[in-house]
Amino acid sequence: MTGPRIPNPFAVPELKEKLLFTLLCLAIYRLGAHIATPGVNVQVLADFMANQASGTLFGVYDMFVGGGLSRATVLALGIMPYISASIMFQLGGAVFPTIDKLQKEEEGRKKITQWTRYLTVALSLGQAYGFAIFAEGQGAVASPGLGFRALTVLTLTTGAIFVMWLGEQITERGIGNGMSLMIFFSIMEGMWPGIFRTLDFVQTGVINLPRLFVLGGVMAAVIASVVAITVAARRIPIQIPRKVMGRGRIREGQKTFIPIRINSAGVMPIIFAQALIIVPGTIATFSNQPWLQAMSEAFRPGSGIYYVTYALLIIFFTYFYTSIIFNPVDIAENLKKQGGFVPGVKPGAATADYVDEVLSRVTLPGSVFLTIIALLPFFIFRAFNVPFQFGGTALLIIVGVALDTWVQIQQHAQLRHYDDFMKHGRVKFRGRRRYM
Repeated sequence: MTGPRIPNPFAVPELKEKLLFTLLCLAIYRLGAHIATPGVNVQVLADFMANQASGTLFGVYDMFVGGGLSRATVLALGIMPYISASIMFQLGGAVFPTIDKLQKEEEGRKKITQWTRYLTVALSLGQAYGFAIFAEGQGAVASPGLGFRALTVLTLTTGAIFVMWLGEQITERGIGNGMSLMIFFSIMEGMWPGIFRTLDFVQTGVINLPRLFVLGGVMAAVIASVVAITVAARRIPIQIPRKVMGRGRIREGQKTFIPIRINSAGVMPIIFAQALIIVPGTIATFSNQPWLQAMSEAFRPGSGIYYVTYALLIIFFTYFYTSIIFNPVDIAENLKKQGGFVPGVKPGAATADYVDEVLSRVTLPGSVFLTIIALLPFFIFRAFNVPFQFGGTALLIIVGVALDTWVQIQQHAQLRHYDDFMKHGRVKFRGRRRYM
């Protein structure tokens, strides 16, 4: 027996409006990502990014903003200042009890959202000024000086605030998470040139058809494994006993579970590891010190030191970030307040220890999976000699955002389907009663 048929999303009026609004906002975002910042020689900056920025902080940042940094657009900062501010407050909750307390309250979360916006503006000001200095240092500015810096700071900060507002509008009035969708479309846009170049390689015979089919099969297998691991979870069974609530009201007993995903940390461990391992190359870009250049070469993608260090950093940050977002003590306390328990485990501290033990065991294969996904593209695309690299970070973001957005679309469609069913069902039922 199959479940209810999911209707065409555009056949549901409310869902159609949300989808069209989301697409309109994303189109505006991508349009703004092609308007150049005044006073910058875009070609000089693009040449630098193509020749020297690979494997540095600039290259990674440029991927997340869809090439806006290399094109010196008015939205060159993209959504990254807001993402950085959000991560800071998320990590701050594990360090500062005041922030942790606010995160657990409705009014506190609203206050943190407002603080996140203020911090976004501050980060945007700093990053915009850094971009102005960077552009002057690369000789991409015809009239450097205070005037250019002030104009650039004003332009890029305004652009970052506009992107933040646009992302919040998508989240509130559209479908999916606005911030995630912006990064998703930025990454997808950066992939198209590489795909077209691959097709050109096939036409010129640089890549033959059998190799292309093998590459397609490998990529499909990798994407399928990412989807499987993204949705895979270890379920801890929970028993909530029958309880008398007062005035004759009785809450029936329930059997439920706590899902612990194999990849609870998502893409964040790769981002943190990448941010650290590209520091030597980024510093060496602005320095001629021999030891810095040697360190940059040692940590260049393709070296043994790079792969080993990258793998260890990913495993470390997987455990670190999972411990921040998943607190077994809070779970045990909430279960105890509700009268729930794990069968065979005492409530309280014993439950917290049990959840922590399960989480540690599940996190290990998750960290190994993230390491494989992060490193595999280096070997795949070196073996097949294709002109673009589908990195592990980009892959996890694309799959995660696509799955999350599709789930939300299904939920909206199913909700409308069941509402219509209940509405028509009541009408038929009432009609029968009239003629009984």
